[in-house]
Amino acid sequence: MPSLFTRIINGELPGRFVWKDDVCVGMLTIAPMNPGHTLIIPREEVDHWVDMKPDLSSHLFGVAQSVSKAIHHAFQLKKVGLIIAGLEVLHTHIHLVPINNIRDMDFDRQDKNAKPEDLDAAADKIRTALRELGYMQVAE
Repeated sequence: MPSLFTRIINGELPGRFVWKDDVCVGMLTIAPMNPGHTLIIPREEVDHWVDMKPDLSSHLFGVAQSVSKAIHHAFQLKKVGLIIAGLEVLHTHIHLVPINNIRDMDFDRQDKNAKPEDLDAAADKIRTALRELGYMQVAE
């Protein structure tokens, strides 16, 4: 059975995509720790990140860097934190979390009632920043 992320990638469920290429996607989480909290997800279903082939891992981390630059460009923040947890959906994904302090990386601080218009606005800001930084893989 396809993972939740595969179903979103395949268009069976809605998602707020900011990046799409042949190998992976970037999309906003529906329960952000801070506005702009983005997931980088391989199209290939791999449960545990340590099981990814080196070329897939390299590609995902390269995209994570690119999208993090856009998040940093789009929002007023100190850094973009990175987490690979993998417990909530058994499909490898990288969390890119806008942070100003270490508490911003706490999953207990997720906004599980994020307003759709706020998520849409954050996705638009990231897409705009990606374009401004010259990336061509911006999701439309």
